[in-house]
Amino acid sequence: MTAESLHASATALLGSWRPAAAGDMSLREAMLAFLGSAPRGCLREHTAGHITASAVVFSHDSSEVLLTLHPRVGRWIQLGGHCEETDETVADAALREATEESGIGGLRLDPELYGAQAHPITCSLGRPTRHLDLLFRITAPAGAVPVCSTESTDLRWWKVDALPADADVLIR
Repeated sequence: MTAESLHASATALLGSWRPAAAGDMSLREAMLAFLGSAPRGCLREHTAGHITASAVVFSHDSSEVLLTLHPRVGRWIQLGGHCEETDETVADAALREATEESGIGGLRLDPELYGAQAHPITCSLGRPTRHLDLLFRITAPAGAVPVCSTESTDLRWWKVDALPADADVLIR
């Protein structure tokens, strides 16, 4: 891994993403501008903000989505986190995070960008920053049973049409 390979993958993903909503197009352009000014912007060391890798994990039949009750955020959100030095691409980081946080093996990642979000947060750096999430659709194998990790207060499957009221997850 290099900061350059992560940066190149994030730039390529955003460059080829054609969101339908005007707000998403604006976010895409803002993220590309950020990357243009931040060669190490995919690593958490970039304290002003950094690209993060998120995974919207669906059940094998797409009827449910796996959410984590995040201890720091205090809400139900998708899985994901920081890009690490061992990740070649942002997609690799999303699959690694989903596997680590869910305890589910055999996850299948759709390599196309599923969406993007931006969140102000105080993450593991201990001071306010901004997470610029690149989201990937991931599908779990049939019968997958998640195992809660130390990064979650709770972890469970939710019907796509019956998400918790305070959930912050992108479902298309």
